[in-house]
Amino acid sequence: MSKQIEVAQEPPEGAKPSKAKPKKVERFSFTKTAIAGLPKPEAGKRATYYDTTEPKLALRVTGAGTKTFYIVKRVGADMSWLKLGTFPDMTVENAGKEAKIKLGLYAAGDDPAAVKRAAKQEQTLDEYFQHFIENKRKKNGALLSPKTKGEYKSQFAKYLAPIAKKKISKVSVSDVKPLVRAIGKAHPVMANRVRALVSSIYGLASEDGLVTSNPAAGVSKYGEIVRDRFLHADELPRFFASVGQETNSTVRDFFLLSLLTGARRANVLAMRWNQIRLDEGIWRIPNTKNGTPQNVTLSPEAAAILTTRKETADGAFVFPGDGKSGHLIEPKKGWQRIFDRDELAQLAARIEAADKAFPVVEGEALTDTLERARKTAKRLKLDTEGTRIDPLRIHDLRRTLGSWQAKQGASLAIIGKSLNHKSQQATAIYARLDLDPVRASVNQATAAMMEAGGMKKSADVKPIRKARA
Repeated sequence: MSKQIEVAQEPPEGAKPSKAKPKKVERFSFTKTAIAGLPKPEAGKRATYYDTTEPKLALRVTGAGTKTFYIVKRVGADMSWLKLGTFPDMTVENAGKEAKIKLGLYAAGDDPAAVKRAAKQEQTLDEYFQHFIENKRKKNGALLSPKTKGEYKSQFAKYLAPIAKKKISKVSVSDVKPLVRAIGKAHPVMANRVRALVSSIYGLASEDGLVTSNPAAGVSKYGEIVRDRFLHADELPRFFASVGQETNSTVRDFFLLSLLTGARRANVLAMRWNQIRLDEGIWRIPNTKNGTPQNVTLSPEAAAILTTRKETADGAFVFPGDGKSGHLIEPKKGWQRIFDRDELAQLAARIEAADKAFPVVEGEALTDTLERARKTAKRLKLDTEGTRIDPLRIHDLRRTLGSWQAKQGASLAIIGKSLNHKSQQATAIYARLDLDPVRASVNQATAAMMEAGGMKKSADVKPIRKARA
């Protein structure tokens, strides 16, 4: 078919470049018809052919009939074999084009074979994510908190699994965008969180010199509605009444102090007795979400709650718990009970107003009693509008204090200082403020809330009514 020439012997795929003596192989003009008609070598053997148009383009045929394109190029004292693709998935035309590109890289001093070997050793996204979790630092230089690590791991496992096994440099906008858009159809806020996670991962990868672009940069964010929910004047009496009926004093006092201090939930949960100076009315938080310490002013109402708890305190935490942390973790059930009790009270009042009795069943669970009240109200065709307080989150207690401070005329700087907000524009102002104006504002706001809730009619503190055991 063609004449024989001397070429380098081909090593098995994956083997190091060989210095073996060359052997004779055939050379012909590669075409689809010619390659398709090549005979199979004997079982366990292979044949190698070279193109007459591009001398360094080779074709290997195995005993099984597999036909693979290679570039055979001398690199120093060795012969390098760079796999291009398998015929007929890779056409003769594409093999020729790819050969020219790779040979151009060789001519420029690059080694495509070495690049390919390096790519095989490159970390996948999930492999690098483990490095990210352990080494990512916040703006203040601190490592990620256990809570943040847990949130990131959950988001990665739930939403980024489809691209987790891709090489980190191979993840593109076209990979990330469909995932974010799929999440955003029902959960736009979570979609933004996942997008931010990808951006943060690739930010660190860029610092490590592993990538030059961020695939999250080409994915637009979803608009988020700024949450402005807080307890209004007409809701405070109902809230205080229901909290006062909570039999678990730890849960009850946690919600009250969250409201009266405006501190972040995590800080209130982990509050320690050695951080509190009741004689000065100060709670010193050594480290907050902003990475800075905070002096929280304690209003007389907040101090009264802490004084009562101090009398029976046992342990380092103000709100002790049975878990590994040693303190209360997440009082979600207690939070639910507050609004269940209030709704039940509102429904029972409307049922009684309709001259119908709503009997109390001894030992009945709160959820069962509430469901019975709902069914009774429905059967009587009563108006149930407003019987349940509109959705409120625990974090909204923090916002409630700030909102009531604003109602009392406090400046944004005072509110920011008391809530430990941090922004580039306001940080310098906060630094110049002392605690006295903050204390006055917090005291005024908490007193106003207590009065609106029917818990206080004068400057004297009225203790929260406790439910019978």
